[in-house]
Amino acid sequence: MADNGDFDIPPLPEGLTARRPVGGASNAGAAARPMSRAERPISDPVTLFGILGALVLMITAIALGGSPLAFLDLPSILIVLGGTLALTLASFGLPELLATGPVIWRTALYRRPDPDEAARGMLELAERARQQGILKLQGPTLEALKSTPFLHKGIGLVIDGVEESEIEDMLHAELAATVADRRQAAQVLRKGAEVAPAMGLIGTLIGLVQMLGRLEDPSTIGPAMALALLTTFYGACLANLVLAPLASKLELNAADEQLTMSLQLIGVLSINRQDNPRRLEMQVNSLLPPGRRIQFFD
Repeated sequence: MADNGDFDIPPLPEGLTARRPVGGASNAGAAARPMSRAERPISDPVTLFGILGALVLMITAIALGGSPLAFLDLPSILIVLGGTLALTLASFGLPELLATGPVIWRTALYRRPDPDEAARGMLELAERARQQGILKLQGPTLEALKSTPFLHKGIGLVIDGVEESEIEDMLHAELAATVADRRQAAQVLRKGAEVAPAMGLIGTLIGLVQMLGRLEDPSTIGPAMALALLTTFYGACLANLVLAPLASKLELNAADEQLTMSLQLIGVLSINRQDNPRRLEMQVNSLLPPGRRIQFFD
């Protein structure tokens, strides 16, 4: 996985031609697809617990040191939160910023997709289609795949007898749109993590200027110094306790989601061609890292 959320679609194994997506990666419907079964809600709230745990520890340390209210300063909050939001909005635009919200929420609550599980599921489907015929994937089997919309769509196209090139084009388009959606959300978070400390520094400079300009009035030194110090504190906390961890989790999720969808794509095409499932096993293992490769057949 590249830095800053740049995820490249893995190359398909030999024999599968990568085609240009139909409609481009901006397919909004594909980008907004529901999350898969491998991302059950609240199944892995480690990210949420980690962020909340860090905040609780910090607040506890402040409270034990006395005067926790001294760390509350409305002008500092406005500079950091408002400035970070405004500059991120200026960098990406309102639609991109609004689209990031649901992705962040899912990232904090859903476990990472499991490519190993997806690979085994594809091999089970391929073996069933090989033994019983593709049409046997209708009914309960297809219904069970509704929790994985990408795979459900692909198998449905196979059952309907759609041409392989058209299936490949449509699934590639959806995969590319999903990757672009996740990449954009990660970039928004990374931008926010970059801007927040800068806004804290700007607030510090504002506070120092106010303090130095009013040295003749001792009553103004305290508020100005609070502004100078607390904006840096708020900026560092927002960037390092919230935005950066969420961006890292989203990048990990996106990489695994991309790999999972790629495995499902080659599986759907293999089922459509009625390939030997053992060949599919070799193909999926060519995409999986060495430590995660599976042995489905004896």
